[in-house]
Order: sequence, then C-alpha cells, then structure tokens
Amino acid sequence: MTIHLISFASLLHKQTTLRASHEAILSELEKYYTVKLVDYQDMDKLTSDDFKIIFIATGGVERLVIQHFERLPRPAILLADGMQNSLAAALEISTWLRGRGMKSEILHGELPSIIQRVHILYNNFQAQRSLFGKRIGVIGTPSSWLVASNVDYLLAKRRWGIEYIDIPLERIYEHFQQITDEQVGASCAAVASQALACREGTPEDIIKAMRLYRAIKKVCEEEKLEALTLSCFKLIEQIDTTGCLALSLLNDDGIMAGCEGDLQSIFTLLAVKSLTGKDGFMANPSMINARTNELILAHCTIGLKQTERYIIRNHFETEKGIAIQGLLPTGDVTIIKCGGECLDEYYLSAGTLSENTNYINMCRTQVRIRMNTSAEYFLKNPLGNHHILVHGNYEDALNEFFLANACKRTE
Repeated sequence: MTIHLISFASLLHKQTTLRASHEAILSELEKYYTVKLVDYQDMDKLTSDDFKIIFIATGGVERLVIQHFERLPRPAILLADGMQNSLAAALEISTWLRGRGMKSEILHGELPSIIQRVHILYNNFQAQRSLFGKRIGVIGTPSSWLVASNVDYLLAKRRWGIEYIDIPLERIYEHFQQITDEQVGASCAAVASQALACREGTPEDIIKAMRLYRAIKKVCEEEKLEALTLSCFKLIEQIDTTGCLALSLLNDDGIMAGCEGDLQSIFTLLAVKSLTGKDGFMANPSMINARTNELILAHCTIGLKQTERYIIRNHFETEKGIAIQGLLPTGDVTIIKCGGECLDEYYLSAGTLSENTNYINMCRTQVRIRMNTSAEYFLKNPLGNHHILVHGNYEDALNEFFLANACKRTE
C-alpha cells in the first residue's frame, strides 16, 4: 500500500532538511504504508490509481498551491504536522479551496488519529477505484413494479465509473437449452446434501434451477460481468423455474447478483462489497414496528455462504422452482440502500439481527432487525423497496464512503 505525498515547501526551506523537519509524521506513516515524496512539479506523473495526499511541508506556499489548482487531486487532503508553519498555510489553502467548491480536509493532530484517518481515506479511495470500470449486467428489464428504482446509465457512469449492460433474456434461454441434466447432477446433489431440509422442491426443480445458474454464469463469463440483476419473474413464464438458486450461487462465486432487475440495489451490493469485502442480503422490508424500531426483511434468495444453515423451499409468490430459506447468525448488522437516478442518495443504519422468523405469508428467508435509528424512515422517507443487509456494523465506514462521493444521506 503506497501513499504519494505531493510536497509543497517554501524556497526558503532547504530540501535536504525536509525529511528531518517532519521525521515524526513520516516515520509513523511508514509503519503502515510505503511513502513516496513527490515534488509538486512532478504530480502530473501520478495516475488516477495512485493515492495522493498534499503535503504542506512549510509555510509560505499558499500562492504556490493555488497556482496549481487545476492539477491538485480531488478531494484535497492536506497533511500538515505544524512544523515550519505548515498548519497556518494549510488553513489558508483549505479555506481558499473550499471557497471555490473543492472538498478539502486537513490531517493534523495526534499521530494515531492521523493514521486512523488516513486508513479510512485510503480504504475509501481503494473502494472507489475498484468500482471504476465494473460491468453490471441488466438481464431482461426491471420489474414493472419497481417504479422508483430507475438509474440513469450515463450519470451513474460519470459519478461512479460503473457501466450497466443490457442483456436480453434470450441469451439465457439459449444457454439453458444447451445444458443437459447430466451436466448439473453432481452440483445438484452437493447443494441438496448440505441443506438442513428440502421441503417443497423436487429433484426436477433443482436440476432446472442449476441449469439456469450455469446459463447465467456462462453469460457473465462472455460479458465479463462483475455483477448482474435479473428479471426473474419473466423467467418463470418461459422456462418454469425461478432465479433464486442461481442468484444465491452466483453471489457465492463472487458475482454480485440481485433480483427483479433492481438497478439501485445491485449497485448497493457492489459498493458494499468493494468497501467492506462483505456480501449483502437484498430483501423486502415486509413488516415494520415504528414503536420498537423493528423490521422484518424477507426475500426468497440469499447466498448460501451468508447462512449458518439453509432449507430448500419453493418460490413464495408462485410456489414454483427452488428458493432458499437461509438461517442467518444473530448479532450486529448494517442496513444500507443507495438510491436516486444517478445513485447520489443513501440510507444507512446499524442494528441487531435478533431472530430468524418463519411467517407463512412472506418470502422464504426472513430476519427480524432492531434498528439503532427510527424505523419511521421506511414509512415517511424510504428510498424504494429493496434494502441491503450486511453482517457487522459498518455504519461509520459506509457513511464516510458515500459522503466522500458527494452523496446525500436520507433519514
């Protein structure tokens, strides 16, 4: 892990003493990162994949910095340890930059606090860069009932660097017909043998669902997709099976896979994975208790690796095909949703998963969550239907990430 410190120092300050003047902060950074000092005149040699901090090494560099305004990294992270009047210069520079609409932050204070902040900024940068160029397959079209979950492909690409790729369902059907029952027999047996129980699904249902998984994965390989969202209800009409098992296994394979053609939720899953390394559970808020700040999230698919055990079921709405009833571990969770047509809004709250429920009139995987914040958000100001559950408390990390990308938090 490398940090490039773009150094600004007064001509009155001898370059040979730069290291000696800032030995404490540089030595502390070098415990965690490879630190490269880069003269401001060479900053154009750095690439967009290089993590950059503006190192205000001395006072008297205010005009020098603003002369290079167009070349400065954005946002402007200024490191000033206070030596050689550096903090005074950083304060002046930061004010000037913010007056011109440029996000700016000064790193200063106790060394452990500076290092902790650098870790956060570095992780945000890495997550943002990892999203750049990611290809999200939109297989089929978004479900007709997702009237508030649209995404403007061009604006999303400009903001996040991601690309949505429209793929007709006919590509899936073609591969599905070419895959034989014998080719998926062993995989079906493996999934069935590890299940806690198999209630409604038949062996024929599992075979069809596994053939669909293979067909979708083939298209992912052809299109080099890192994520996809599937128009799953249309599949049922054509090939008489659901996408629930396929999406479950694709998530286990590291390909983020979401339901119903939901463009906003699949981006949320991808962003969460980029920052935290964790898979998420995409689900419907199915019951809300505003008095106790509890909600039940439910859906018919979840990655098998996210569960402690799982039960093979059929699809709740249609009673066809294969669905997954996952039993999830209790403990800290984070609920997150990125919304808006250019993906510039987000909801975020930590909570506690208290139990796996088993209501007969909801989707198969069901969990009760006690929120740390008011559940009235879902009733008064929601960002659509689907929300994402992630195991662990990542509220602070995700909040930093979305704020750094100029998103507005909805509460």
